[in-house]
Amino acid sequence: MLPYGRQSIDGSDVEAVVAALGSDWLTTGPRVADFEADLEQVAGAPCVTVTNGTTALHAAYAAAGVTIGDEVVTTPMTFVATASSAAMLGAKVVFADVEQDTANLDPAAAEAAVTSRTRVVAAVDYAGVPADYDRLRKVSESAGALLLGDAAHSIGSTWRGRPVGTLADLTTFSFFPTKNLTTGEGGAVASTRPELVERLRTFRTVGVTRDPAKLRRTDEGGWFYEVHEFGLNYRLPDVLAALGSAQLRRLGRFKARRAYLSARYDELLAGVPGLRLPAQRAEADPMRHLYPVRILDGRRREVYDRLRAAGIGVQINYIPVYWHPVFEDLGYRRGMCPVAESFYAEQLSLPLFADLSDTDQDRVVETLRGVLGS
Repeated sequence: MLPYGRQSIDGSDVEAVVAALGSDWLTTGPRVADFEADLEQVAGAPCVTVTNGTTALHAAYAAAGVTIGDEVVTTPMTFVATASSAAMLGAKVVFADVEQDTANLDPAAAEAAVTSRTRVVAAVDYAGVPADYDRLRKVSESAGALLLGDAAHSIGSTWRGRPVGTLADLTTFSFFPTKNLTTGEGGAVASTRPELVERLRTFRTVGVTRDPAKLRRTDEGGWFYEVHEFGLNYRLPDVLAALGSAQLRRLGRFKARRAYLSARYDELLAGVPGLRLPAQRAEADPMRHLYPVRILDGRRREVYDRLRAAGIGVQINYIPVYWHPVFEDLGYRRGMCPVAESFYAEQLSLPLFADLSDTDQDRVVETLRGVLGS
């Protein structure tokens, strides 16, 4: 089975991990700080590493102060964690519809959804194309809310020349194996606001504070620490941070290869009946995480099944979040975001990853063309 996404591991990654295993630090050591510094060079803002993309979202919402009674406005066209991590802090999740072309959060829909209780407006950079953060910034500021960017798909992308880590108050990343770079499991949160970075660092370390200036009792001894707010152990181990730094050194090559493969799909699939190709945005220089086509005429299920049967691991990204029973049981109903639901009914992700060969891509194209033409 040809997967829709896959990690790219080479000798430099293996050497970095082996070196970490032979060091004095397996977790919470110097390689974590090195990886965070390396990430900052790409994200454009200070980064705090965590254990995965879901815990990155949880930590970001916690740093934003999300709690019971707050509302978080977000898109349904995402993995469930974008919404569930806010709900677990007690927030009411308000889903706003997406743009027809990009499937990103529609700023007009977000504007209609915000209220005086909105704490965070959370966008998702679907398939690697950044959301329109300039318009979303105006929406969040009008509501007195923070702006969050779920950039699980888009590390390495830019919007109007600015890296994704600088576009929102908080930006989350995922380093799952199918993402643009991997640490096996891992994630990070970037922020240009020092007070949020500090809250993130404390939250991901179980809320522990050792800063003498903040301790309520300063005469207990060098071993002493305090917990002023609850946090969790979301620390990324040094071994995984070492892999992340090695991967980052090849991020430019990953981006170039993904761009090449995406352009090749554009060329080879142009004009195929019953197929709509991904939209382009002039303002964006995306790291193409997904290649999401739309299968028209109600044939998506048939095409999915036949491609899978032919050994091509296509995927669907994503089921509208409020369709999941956990949200249905909270009173959410289908039909809330018709553009997102229409997109879901047609969406199909073709294989796209840095090590995808031209030959395998040709196989995907020929099989897809054959199915649609039959």
